[in-house]
Amino acid sequence: MAHERSPLRLVPDPVPGPEVRAVPRTLGAVELLPGRVRAALLDRSGTVLDRAEALFDPASPSTGGVDEALARVAAVFDGHRPSGIGVAAAGVVDPAGGRVIEVDEAPALRGYGVTARLEELTGTPVRVEHRARVQVLGDRWFGPGRGRRSFASVSTGEVLGVGILYDGEVLAPEGGRSGAHMAVSASGEPCTCGRRGCWKAVATTRWLRGRAGALGLGTGGNSLGALVASRDGAARRLVAEYAENLVLGLATVQQLFACGLFVLHGEAREGGEPFRALVESGLRAGALGGGELPRVVVSEAAVDDVALLGGAGLVLSGR
Repeated sequence: MAHERSPLRLVPDPVPGPEVRAVPRTLGAVELLPGRVRAALLDRSGTVLDRAEALFDPASPSTGGVDEALARVAAVFDGHRPSGIGVAAAGVVDPAGGRVIEVDEAPALRGYGVTARLEELTGTPVRVEHRARVQVLGDRWFGPGRGRRSFASVSTGEVLGVGILYDGEVLAPEGGRSGAHMAVSASGEPCTCGRRGCWKAVATTRWLRGRAGALGLGTGGNSLGALVASRDGAARRLVAEYAENLVLGLATVQQLFACGLFVLHGEAREGGEPFRALVESGLRAGALGGGELPRVVVSEAAVDDVALLGGAGLVLSGR
């Protein structure tokens, strides 16, 4: 797995002086996922002042639904002049071109020019980056990663990915790779990308629901929270297997970069302390000697806004 050091460095926000008289006090953020777009207006401390959400048909060959969804959520910026808008997008992203290149599950986003569309709607400068790359900025500026030089921010659930801060820099090529398609098995289950053995194929909600259904655990009790709360032996074994599958990818990240701290977002929050402890024990069991012992924390936010916070962090980092 090859990695490049990125030119995206974390820089302090400028202090207003006589030559900077009108510093906007708000930041804009957008999260663009298959079938869903969220937007938020935030202050410079990372507090969400207003938010909006809209859905679109990800399977549509037309971009019209995406255009309409962005128009609906962009209304959250009406009457404000944010410093900029940072977009956290799933899939393969072209930051220089301001577009989403490809998302396996969303033909509607193929080649979509999200930067131009949002700038047209808002009149505000827009930057787009891969969601995992942006997410780590949310934890770096506003979350458990504050003050750290190295750590990993992990998306779990329908979207799987890892953003890595290493020695003060976001470690990924521009446009990013989330790690979801790194091979964790020589064969294994088929992935949405068409290959087999991808981390995504065994460590997302899709896999968990499928395995729960095959075990006869029912459609109403196959969420991670329900499985963790269940006293059924099969449910508990499935939770343990799911944690092991998540560790398959995280252990590689730890071995290569010795991140030390892993911040879990998304579905892992439903699993609470039992699931967090399973992931941490799995990481520690495979840790090599020396360096910081791996530690796992789960996002405590009532609403997991790490991608939106990362969009705000993208604006701050760009300045």
